[in-house]
Amino acid sequence: MSQQLFEGRDDRFLRRYDYDDQWVVAADLRVSDEAVDVDIVGQTAIVVVDAGDRLFETEFELPGSDAQVFMKNGVLTITGSQ
Repeated sequence: MSQQLFEGRDDRFLRRYDYDDQWVVAADLRVSDEAVDVDIVGQTAIVVVDAGDRLFETEFELPGSDAQVFMKNGVLTITGSQ
């Protein structure tokens, strides 16, 4: 397993894990699940967060295009096959 860690200006974390058969990208967004919308276009994840008075949008490249998105307790998880 290999791991990469990214930290933004607001101390939110994005982690990427690479396993033999799959990859996982996880981000602690610290917002309610209903405030997050995620679209996967090819190998790009587009994440939109509605923080009430502000709307945040970011996008990042994924290791593959076969991705599944899960959101639970403010943690975004995107997984795919190697």
